[in-house]
Amino acid sequence: MFLIIENKKAMARTITFNELRELKDKLPDGSIHRIAKELDMKPETVRNYFGGYNYKEGKSVGIHMEAGPNGGIVVLDDSTIFDKALDILGLKDYPEPNSVETEEVE
Repeated sequence: MFLIIENKKAMARTITFNELRELKDKLPDGSIHRIAKELDMKPETVRNYFGGYNYKEGKSVGIHMEAGPNGGIVVLDDSTIFDKALDILGLKDYPEPNSVETEEVE
């Protein structure tokens, strides 16, 4: 399932399962329903995207998981839901890159 938003297909991305769950856990109450409403899908489908597994009520949304450290690796075929979550949190990316301290050279 690919969602077309503003005539652009959202890009695939790779993240650990633990990072995906941490992002979901940072969302304020009501965010799952807000994302579902904005994308015209059931809330269970959004929950499935974040690692849920209720396929009776929701649909699969193109995530692939492989065993590994930090809960494993998750490939998100379509980052539209992920990007909506970032927007809600006011983030540009997640996990946020560590700030690198630089030393001035004279």
